[in-house]
Amino acid sequence: MKAPARRRATYEDVLAVPPGVVAEVVYGVLHTHPRPALRHANASSNLGVLLGSPFRLGRGGPGGWVIYDEPELHPSPSTRSSSRSRSSGSARPS
Repeated sequence: MKAPARRRATYEDVLAVPPGVVAEVVYGVLHTHPRPALRHANASSNLGVLLGSPFRLGRGGPGGWVIYDEPELHPSPSTRSSSRSRSSGSARPS
């Protein structure tokens, strides 16, 4: 007997997760994990300070880089249900 087809996760599934949980859809599968703790945020901020001067500002390094600490992205309504990903069967890179 065949296993039932799995429903592809949507942006609405991301919005439905409880507070304090990070959610993302990767290749149609919903992945969740707890929001990072304060210790993690502190380490990330310190790395940003250390890397910002040489890599972003070019002081003692190449400059021009843009580094974001855990950006939270929200797609616009026009990108939430891409006809390309539905029609091609798979949006995975080759």
